[in-house]
Amino acid sequence: MILYRIDQALISLLVIVMTGAEVQENFSPECKRFLYMGTVPRGIEDQPFKKICQFYEGKPRFVTLYDTINRIPVYSAYTFKRSDGSRKVDVPWMYEPQLFTLSGSREMQQFPSENVPNSFGDAQALLDDYSDTVIFERGQLNPEEHQAQPADKAATYTLTNVVPQVRDFSIGPWKEYQHTIRRRLNNYCRGTAYVITGVTTSGHTIRRHNVNRLGIPTYFWSAYCCIDFDHNAPYAERSKLPAFASNGLNDRENNKVQEMTVQQLEEFLKRVTYVGSSFQIFYDNCMPPNSDSSALHTS
Repeated sequence: MILYRIDQALISLLVIVMTGAEVQENFSPECKRFLYMGTVPRGIEDQPFKKICQFYEGKPRFVTLYDTINRIPVYSAYTFKRSDGSRKVDVPWMYEPQLFTLSGSREMQQFPSENVPNSFGDAQALLDDYSDTVIFERGQLNPEEHQAQPADKAATYTLTNVVPQVRDFSIGPWKEYQHTIRRRLNNYCRGTAYVITGVTTSGHTIRRHNVNRLGIPTYFWSAYCCIDFDHNAPYAERSKLPAFASNGLNDRENNKVQEMTVQQLEEFLKRVTYVGSSFQIFYDNCMPPNSDSSALHTS
């Protein structure tokens, strides 16, 4: 067991209970705009998760629910931006300062090249955690190809937005699914598209120096909501609007991404992870506020 100085131990304790400008008890209004109707998924059981409003260059870019025990995101929620799918080059990987120290900046920061404190990685992933993983790579939950502006793309390069993703799955079925969603929302979503992408875990971890460091996702899942869409779109696409979802096994084999309704995904997640019976990804199941169904809904 490694013994830390008392000031480091106190910092680690404060991280567990802190709130701040970026790691927040509840998302601020400027950060809720990445969530449909400003509402987080309902029915996630109490866990040691942190709500991160991902700031970059002075602006919030997306939000993340982060698991400080497994040191991976539970999900990232973002608004889709029409794009050609291009990738931004030469972006350094960043970390979340407020998961390290209470007085940290609310802006994600580039990893220091030297003099890294011992407790730096207590509550979040480090670059070294991915350095010797043969079959895994850093898989973004908010993928840069779903963003258009350089700063929005750059903001996806924080380790609080990535998980260990099997390379065969990442460059194969999941990448093709991300392309499919980009084309669909580019062509047929007329308003704002809200996307939530997350993972499930089952206890498997990446270890470093005989210590469990990162939870390995079992499944990836994703769902989108776009209430203002092209009603003249081909049926094959129109039938997947205003909302649709998917999941895929994070493995080398049997990793086909399955598209499904949001409700089918919710039922799947109720079976395989810790969400409660009231779990709902989008407020009012992504029904337009003035629809008949919504009018009957009481909150």
